[in-house]
Amino acid sequence: MNLSSTFTLSPKPPFSFSSSISPNPIQFTTKTPNPTPPPKTLHITATTINSHQHLPPNSPQRLLEELEQHKTRKPTSPNKNTPSRTSILKPPQQNKKRILNSPQLTLNTFPVLSSCLPHAPLRNTDTEWTELHLMEVKQALGYPLESFEDLLGGEDNPAKQFDTLLYLAFQHPESGKVRHVRCAQSRLYFLGQYVLELAFGEFFLQRYPREGPGPMRERIFGLIGKHRLPQWIKAASLQNLIFPGVDMDRLVRKEREHTVKSVFWALFGAIYLCFGMPEVYRVLFEVFGMDPDAEECQPRLRRQLEDIDHVSAEFEGKLSWQDMVAYKPPADALFAHPRLFRACIPPGMHRFRGNAWDYDSRPHVMQTLGYPIEMTDRIPEITKARNLELGLGLQLCFLHPSNYKYDHPRFCYERLEYLGQKIQDLVMAERLLMKHLDAPGSWLQEKHRRILMNRYCGRYLRAKQLHRFIIYPEKVRISYERNHRLRNPVSDSVQQALHGLSYAVYGKRDVRRLMFEVFDVEQVQPKRNIYVKR
Repeated sequence: MNLSSTFTLSPKPPFSFSSSISPNPIQFTTKTPNPTPPPKTLHITATTINSHQHLPPNSPQRLLEELEQHKTRKPTSPNKNTPSRTSILKPPQQNKKRILNSPQLTLNTFPVLSSCLPHAPLRNTDTEWTELHLMEVKQALGYPLESFEDLLGGEDNPAKQFDTLLYLAFQHPESGKVRHVRCAQSRLYFLGQYVLELAFGEFFLQRYPREGPGPMRERIFGLIGKHRLPQWIKAASLQNLIFPGVDMDRLVRKEREHTVKSVFWALFGAIYLCFGMPEVYRVLFEVFGMDPDAEECQPRLRRQLEDIDHVSAEFEGKLSWQDMVAYKPPADALFAHPRLFRACIPPGMHRFRGNAWDYDSRPHVMQTLGYPIEMTDRIPEITKARNLELGLGLQLCFLHPSNYKYDHPRFCYERLEYLGQKIQDLVMAERLLMKHLDAPGSWLQEKHRRILMNRYCGRYLRAKQLHRFIIYPEKVRISYERNHRLRNPVSDSVQQALHGLSYAVYGKRDVRRLMFEVFDVEQVQPKRNIYVKR
């Protein structure tokens, strides 16, 4: 909008004013005897500017507009780094069209398997890789060369998706595939590491019933440590599919080990989802040729206390992987995993029947945990025996190692704690895979690590007031009462031992009940108090 006005300028303007009010504007006239040039007219134009970009920096209008923008802007902390957009997890429900066409919705009866499929359909380039290399992979692993989808037909079987998962397992991050393929491979890689840990944990617990967790960890690291994985991949002749056209031995060690580890773990994640744990053992010991008695995976020598107790007759000889796969619990078995339960709880626990803890503390512990679970048995004596064994197992979970340290080395919760660590890692991994369908494996790994930190596991036990029932010697109890930093790690171990006992007695479904219904391990953790020194 433009505003204009006209003024007539004269050199000597005498002014005349009229006392009467008239609608005519005020006139400025000049009377000169000599002719003069025509008066000069000055036009003044004012323009309103809608944008404040061309205003001077100190303009009041500009300062007011900037103040309004500052008020409407959300306050941000100056020390908080905003994450990049690539690291922000977007739920799949935001894009309804994509999630409706996603292969993750094809399987309703196998939710964990469905969550590991890619969230977008595969492309023609993926089909080309499958046609060229999938038969070679199946031949190396000992599977039929035909497509599993054609072999199974209309049968509702998780093995129908094995071809897809087997293809995804070999698409490591350096392969250059599209995002949804790399994301699916990282999710298999995230699951496979906990599958291998649980498989070897159960194997060595039953193979060496008198050993502690320390030697078993060293045996597992000697077998499937990242420095040994390239050797197993080369033994199965799969290195050319991971590094096409490149000699694996000439690569830098860090690049070679990281890539092989991602493929190796993702491969066993796919096998576990489609065929279960028995097939994991077969591929480990038959295809890759792992030897538990090899010199490279033997633990260092330790000063071992004399084991005065006797194990069951089935543990007299070393169990092989065939014994693990072919084992079937008897019809009248008390537990879901009877041999695993017997490997973790020594037979000498029966001498603790009827002690003070059994009468005073065990009813409170069982009521808090929801035990015993109602089960229909043909014979009432079986139910009574199960409840008796469960009570002894709970007492062992609360036995601190210092109580019978020089009496019997296995009268403590260390082996149950070791088993509980492995099963709770696998259960939480499956939970996160089903909850976050778009999350890559690295994001899930970080969230998994933060949820299952040891100090948080101890908090859940202390929140239920179960740490009061832990059995200490008098001297240790007095020292722990004075220093909570010594006492709190014990509650972490008892929490994990309870998960191990729950898995051996009732199976994986009861571990889920303890973790997500009784203790609620996914609850938001309170912020820690930060003290600033002045």
